Amino acid sequence: MAGIGQGPGPDAVFAAKLAEGVFEIQKCGGCGTHVFHPRVICPACGSADLGWIAPTGRGTVYARTVVRRKPERGGDYNVVLVDLDEGVRMMSRVDGIAHDEIAAGLKVSASIGEGADGGPAVVFRPEGGAS
Repeated sequence: MAGIGQGPGPDAVFAAKLAEGVFEIQKCGGCGTHVFHPRVICPACGSADLGWIAPTGRGTVYARTVVRRKPERGGDYNVVLVDLDEGVRMMSRVDGIAHDEIAAGLKVSASIGEGADGGPAVVFRPEGGAS
C-alpha cells in the first residue's frame, strides 16, 4: 500500500472509479471486513491491507426521509440509509418509486446515477424493476 501522501487517497479512488462507471467498496485483507466510507486503515482491525471489490449492489433500506422543496427549487427528494448485503451502510437516494412508498425494509439494487452536484453517485432502485 502507498504511504501517506503517495497517490490519491481512498475518497479520490472511490470517486475516480464512479466516474469510470464502477461501484466498488473496500475489503480488508487482514480480517475480511467490508469497509465504507473509503479508509486508509480498517476500522475493525487496524490493517492497512484494504483492497477494492465490487459489492453485489443489493441492499435494504434502513431509514428514509423526504426533503421538501418548492418545485422551482427542484422539488422534493428522498434521502435513504441503505444497508448493503456486505454489511456496510450508505447514504443515497432511491429512484423509480414514489417517496411515500419508500420504507424501512425495502429491498433495493445499486446503480451509478447522477448526484446532486451533477457528478456520478451511487443510487438505488427497488428490486423487481418497479418504475
